[in-house]
Amino acid sequence: MKMELSVRDEAQMIAAILDGDTEQYHELIRPYERSVYKMALSFMKNESDAEDVAQEAFLKAFRNLAKFRGQAKFSTWLISITLNEARGRLRHQSASRTESLDATSEEGGHVSPALLRDWREVPSEALERKEVREMLKEAISGLSPIYREVVLLRDVEELSIEETAAALTISTSSVKVRLHRARIMLQKQLAPQLKSANPKRRWFQWS
Repeated sequence: MKMELSVRDEAQMIAAILDGDTEQYHELIRPYERSVYKMALSFMKNESDAEDVAQEAFLKAFRNLAKFRGQAKFSTWLISITLNEARGRLRHQSASRTESLDATSEEGGHVSPALLRDWREVPSEALERKEVREMLKEAISGLSPIYREVVLLRDVEELSIEETAAALTISTSSVKVRLHRARIMLQKQLAPQLKSANPKRRWFQWS
C-alpha cells in the first residue's frame, strides 16, 4: 500500500471523525481505496461484486471505527474487514466447501527452502509484457483462498509478515508456511509457460 498517512495523522483524523467531523472519513480511506478494491476484485472476479464488497467494507469500517484500538495499522484493519466481507459473500453465493488447513500441520514440521525465491523477481522487462502480467494474475487467482490471500497481502500489497498475520488473524508461522506453499504452486504453474515464452531465460532460482 502506497501513500499511507502517518500513524499520528490517522490517529488524529480518527479522533476527529469520532468527535463528529465525519467529512474527514473520506480523506482517511482515500489512500486505501485502490488496494481495497483490488483485494475485493481478486476474490469476487467481477467489477460489480468487487465494488459492492469494497463499499460495504468502507461502511463497516466507518460504523465500527470506535472499535479500532490501534494495535494494528488502520490499513491492516481495513483489509481484514474487506477479506471478511468477501469471504462472507462467497459463502453466501456458493455452498461449495472451502479449503482449510489443520493448524497443527501448518505450524509444525520442517519447511524446506522455496524453490521459487519470489515471483516478483521475474525480470522487469518481462513484466512489462501484458501476456506475462496476465499469466501472473491468472495464476494467483487460481490459488485457493488461503494461499491467494497471503500472496496478495505479502507479495502484491507488500505488507510485512506481522501485518499479513494481523490482517488474516493467523500466526506469523502460518503466514510463512502458506506463502512458501503458494510460491511453489505458482512456480509449478508458471515455469512451463514462462519457459515457453522465453526458452533462453532462467526464470527461477532453484535450490
